[in-house]
Amino acid sequence: MSVSEDRTVQSTPVTIASVPGAADPGPLGLAAFALTTFLLSASNAGWMTHATGRAWLGFALAYGGLAQLLAAMWEFRNRNVVGATGFGTFGAFWIGLGFWVLLVVNPAVAAAKTPAALSATLGLLNHDLGWILLGFLIFTTYILLLVTQTNTALFAVFFFLWATIIILMAGNFAYGATAGTSGLVKFGGYVGIFTALVAWYTSMAGMAAFMGGKLRFPVGPPLIKP
Repeated sequence: MSVSEDRTVQSTPVTIASVPGAADPGPLGLAAFALTTFLLSASNAGWMTHATGRAWLGFALAYGGLAQLLAAMWEFRNRNVVGATGFGTFGAFWIGLGFWVLLVVNPAVAAAKTPAALSATLGLLNHDLGWILLGFLIFTTYILLLVTQTNTALFAVFFFLWATIIILMAGNFAYGATAGTSGLVKFGGYVGIFTALVAWYTSMAGMAAFMGGKLRFPVGPPLIKP
């Protein structure tokens, strides 16, 4: 580039610093999944006798939903397709479930003016939820097969989630209007609580591995070596 007739400025090569990879977002995604699952499962198990039972709803949108979606985007940055697909799917699941309650369940229940109408409405809503769970059961089944190639802890998370979804789906389809208090749904709540505990453990193990300190928690080998 010429700045005068007899003087030029020599171009200087620009060195672009390499951008380090993002930290592992897996512990965040697992923790967000665990807490929201725990709250909903505690309600299903009948533990929230002195509460509204809706403590999970806001966290389904913010923590289980938004935080998992953010973790999924960071997993794309880290080229981890399992984490990106898993966190992205279940983040959207929690957001969708929260909006379904706000936009479908609450107005439908409010519109039911008689006990008979409320019973029929609850039956339809429980069957809706059964169909939602069936769709996510299909996804959970094939991702469960694929995570056999990761580690035992992550496989356990998806295995117990898979079992939870099956039990809750059966409870909502079979019991109709009484599914909210059925034995199957209550049992599914207990399995869901255990699922949350396994997810929290796996999150803790991931954080400990990143920190590189003395505290380490085993996650086990892959069930099927890739």
